[in-house]
Amino acid sequence: MLILANVRERWSGFLGAFIAVLVGVGLITTTLVIYDSARPDVQPRYAGTAALALPEQAVDADGSPEDRMPWSKSEAEPLLGGLGRVPGVTEAVVDRSFYAQAIRDGEPVTDEGASVAGHGWGSTRMAPYEPASGRAPSGANEVVVDRGLGAAVGSELTVNIAEGRKRFTVVGTVDGPGYYFSEAFAARQQPGVGAIALIADAGADTGAIVTAARKVLGDRGSVVSGDGRAELQPAYIGHKRFLGVQLIGAMAVLGLFTTVFVVASMLVLATGMRRREIGLLRAIGAAPAQIRRMILGEAAVVGLLGSIVGSVVGVAATPLLRSVLDGLDVTPPGMEVTVTAWPLLTASAIGVGVSVIGAWAAGRKAARVAPIEALLDSRAANKGMGHGRWTAGLAVLGLGVLLAIGTATSSADNRINMAIFATMTLIVAAALLTPVFIGPVGRFLTAPFQRGGSAGPVLIRAELVANPRRAASLVAPVIAAVGFAVLLSGMVETMRVAYPAGEALKVAGQTIVTPDGTPGNTDEVVAANPVGKAALPTRAFVLKGPDHSDSATVLDVLGTRDPRWNKPGEAVLGERTAKDLGLRKGRPVTVRFADGIRVPLRVGAVLPDDPARGDFVVARELVRAHDPAALTDDIFVPGAAEATDAVPGTALHDAAEYALADYDTDAELTDSLATMLIVIAVGYSVVAVANSMAMAAHGRRRDFAVMKSAGGTVRQLLLLAAGESALVVAIGAALGVVVTLPPLAGLASGLSQATSSDVSLHLNTGAITTAVLGTLLVAVPAGIAVTARTVRRRAA
Repeated sequence: MLILANVRERWSGFLGAFIAVLVGVGLITTTLVIYDSARPDVQPRYAGTAALALPEQAVDADGSPEDRMPWSKSEAEPLLGGLGRVPGVTEAVVDRSFYAQAIRDGEPVTDEGASVAGHGWGSTRMAPYEPASGRAPSGANEVVVDRGLGAAVGSELTVNIAEGRKRFTVVGTVDGPGYYFSEAFAARQQPGVGAIALIADAGADTGAIVTAARKVLGDRGSVVSGDGRAELQPAYIGHKRFLGVQLIGAMAVLGLFTTVFVVASMLVLATGMRRREIGLLRAIGAAPAQIRRMILGEAAVVGLLGSIVGSVVGVAATPLLRSVLDGLDVTPPGMEVTVTAWPLLTASAIGVGVSVIGAWAAGRKAARVAPIEALLDSRAANKGMGHGRWTAGLAVLGLGVLLAIGTATSSADNRINMAIFATMTLIVAAALLTPVFIGPVGRFLTAPFQRGGSAGPVLIRAELVANPRRAASLVAPVIAAVGFAVLLSGMVETMRVAYPAGEALKVAGQTIVTPDGTPGNTDEVVAANPVGKAALPTRAFVLKGPDHSDSATVLDVLGTRDPRWNKPGEAVLGERTAKDLGLRKGRPVTVRFADGIRVPLRVGAVLPDDPARGDFVVARELVRAHDPAALTDDIFVPGAAEATDAVPGTALHDAAEYALADYDTDAELTDSLATMLIVIAVGYSVVAVANSMAMAAHGRRRDFAVMKSAGGTVRQLLLLAAGESALVVAIGAALGVVVTLPPLAGLASGLSQATSSDVSLHLNTGAITTAVLGTLLVAVPAGIAVTARTVRRRAA
């Protein structure tokens, strides 16, 4: 009851922490609801299936489950027969998907799912897609298309497949997306069997079908039904989901860090202003443990209330985040926002936990307040640095320096995360160590105004020197706001210069043939450009163990026409891949390709890792023989040869254009992500700054009364509040810039090594200026408004 009474009585002191928890929980709730809604869904084309029989699953080099190993034709035939005889199963259908895209007026028809748009006619049974007109395809040159394509039955249609452009006769249309060929044609495009769909009789028991199907498969695969069928999804949808999850994951991590940081600083500030009250409680017999429980209990109540309101706000804000993600094209098609219990409970638990953790340090310090401090100024203990704060500050600073150094030496995949973690660590270190130098900095910044005869600068300097801890609590959210603005905008600017420069250097003097409106280059494009690198990628499986009984490792295999590596029966490996697979030069290795056929190879060479060459390289003809639907990557034509874009769906670029186009593919998303994170960090921190300034001004009401009784006017008091707020923002902004420079320098150094070009640190002055001015324009009015209200109340 005492805790609730304290919260009710001192609600203005807890208002800042309440708002901080509300905003943080709202942000986390929104991201978790979107994450929960973005779970893989069963694709519409599998709506008519009772279950799917899938091959065994392989693992990647780290041991994580990845691709399924397709059955070969000989392996699939007995399984198909056995599954077709399962009671309750009308038909067992082989599901095949491969590249198919219509060409009209010399241009590819836009279709983001073109890489898997081709199917065998039997796949129409899975949706089921009803025939709208015509008949099923029977010959190799016949096709059934989506009625929405507008191709009339009997007309000729040019369809691009992996071989290139082919003329087909449209023999029918269906009410569903895709291109449907004869089963024989589809089997030539994709010989391997990656899934067998089980079509059930009306009213059949799905559970019984699944049980019987598993007996048929044995240890040769698995059976999924219900939501488990969502495992089969096109790669482009999976990529969108991955990008969306990465974005909202970054938002959630940043929101969590900012919430912990802001709530902790606010609770420390609020508790520090209550030392006389706590001293009085100690004087009347309150034990240290009771003081700790009171502080933690108050924080838990504030956290619970903030979490409840924050969860409601987060749910209400979910459509806004959904629309932003839709604008960035990182949401799966047809995603519907659904609100379940676990995101709300998780976010609320985080809000309460953050509040309690944030109050822990303040509670420990409050428990050490002596009874005599009931007679002292609440600010008397706000001077200096304790041993614990010194130790923690220096330890966190050392960790931040190590992370900043690690940013320069980490891999490309980890470099950005390392820079973010380094900045977070250095922000915490700066907040802990701020009391050390806030006094000297305050003296330095107010020195030019000392000779003007005004008492304002003297009072501002005296306040900073006399109460460094209070000032440090005010500075902390400013450090976070400016620090993240500098880091995120600086990373974007530095990468914007580094990556195009590095890529242009790698391909200097070459002409690059790239897909334009298609997911890759066909064999027709490769034949039109017979000179230069034309890597043909496929996913293949390296079999291990003397009898190949160990788990297979899936990896990207490149087929090359480079005469140095294009040697029948041999494979060239990068050093890291060879080490992961336990192989060395001259050793045999068995590879299972997309058609399910096992091919014995010999390791012809183990070379230093080179992304331009590939980690596992074989002859191009070998990949084409076992993966007829594979599409070729960009083609790099030497300057001495002539490249052509005569084949529809291709474009030519020189080195500079290619580098910029390649970077621009992800630059828009990167810029948008950085902008969103900056808005979140700065906006959240600005709210914290306003709350901190208001709390501090409210806590100094006795000071204002004394200054007013000594002759100070309201105008002078308001100018004093404005000057203090501006000085605090200036100090916090300077520290925010300083703590961010080491991670950005490490990022630039790492990019220099990765791109083999001279990359220097670049800052976005516009973003930094906006963050500083935004913080200033909120902090100063907040301090002035509360000061004016406090002075008026005292006067009344």
